[in-house]
Amino acid sequence: MTLAERRAFLSRHFRRRRMAAVLPLIETAFRRMGRCRIIDLGGRADYWTLFDRAFLEAHKVHITTVNLETPRDIADPILTEIQGDALNLPQFPDLAFDMAHSNSVIEHVGDWENMELFAAQARRLAPAYFVQTPYFWFPIEPHFTAPVFHWLPEGVRAGLLMRRSQGWAPRSADMGEAMRQVRSACLLDKAQMRYLFPDARLAEEKVFGLTKSLMAIRA
Repeated sequence: MTLAERRAFLSRHFRRRRMAAVLPLIETAFRRMGRCRIIDLGGRADYWTLFDRAFLEAHKVHITTVNLETPRDIADPILTEIQGDALNLPQFPDLAFDMAHSNSVIEHVGDWENMELFAAQARRLAPAYFVQTPYFWFPIEPHFTAPVFHWLPEGVRAGLLMRRSQGWAPRSADMGEAMRQVRSACLLDKAQMRYLFPDARLAEEKVFGLTKSLMAIRA
């Protein structure tokens, strides 16, 4: 198995484990409303193929994915892709959906102010939400898969990237590329997640007894 194949396998494995937290939210919405309209902030349609299709159809699930990328032409009655900025979605009124969902996105939206905007949208758009993000204090950074790399100062990380590849990240051609790589993901700790999602339960995804990722869940 190649490195890319191993990474894809692990990604699918952890996503399937997280479904255990998402499924009850869908079931609760269905019991209350007879349907479950989900907005997936920064998500993609292929993520939802990991869910049991019969379960989604039985619970009248419809997913709207919001992404900066140009939407594809998807012929699927339970999925709609729209192009949009998850930090600012004025086209949707408050509580326009039954559940907001986000998997490993908030760490990519930019600086702290953008994270606050992202969290505000998730909390505004639905009475229930599920927001997952990798945990800062897990020793292996998931985007670079390099031990303790994310704990080093920005300048040191950029310098290392210009010298050689770091985990999955290829060697950077110059400082500009290296800094863009370094700032492409900003991991959060528990205190930051509790501040961003004060009305949620904070659940921890563990590997070998260590917290790997955090999940803010409002039922």
